[in-house]
Amino acid sequence: MEKVRIDKWLWAARFFKTRSIAKQAIEGGKVHADSQRVKPSKEITTGTTLVIRKGWDQLEVEVVALSDQRRGADIAQTLYRETEASVAKREQARIERQASNAGIRSDRPNKKQRRQIHRFLREQD
Repeated sequence: MEKVRIDKWLWAARFFKTRSIAKQAIEGGKVHADSQRVKPSKEITTGTTLVIRKGWDQLEVEVVALSDQRRGADIAQTLYRETEASVAKREQARIERQASNAGIRSDRPNKKQRRQIHRFLREQD
């Protein structure tokens, strides 16, 4: 196999659960091949560099092998290699998110406290 459609490859490499979700991500501009926006029918080869945005993370992966069939997760991980810069960048972003959320405290009452509040208010009437 020399070439495979990018939407099939993303599905086979388990970046997306279905091909239609992969297609929507590609059309939404969340997937770039060799620093260019692509269409779902774009054929990729080994050595292609993909930038994939999923949620908070942005992965930069190099296509190592091609497949148009979805296999187990251990086999799917052999289809690509994430760059060291991408791993470091994701880890740094994760640490920054944790640090920014560390000071957030929810002041909403939990279920037990809510019941106590309702009981207290009923007693006041």
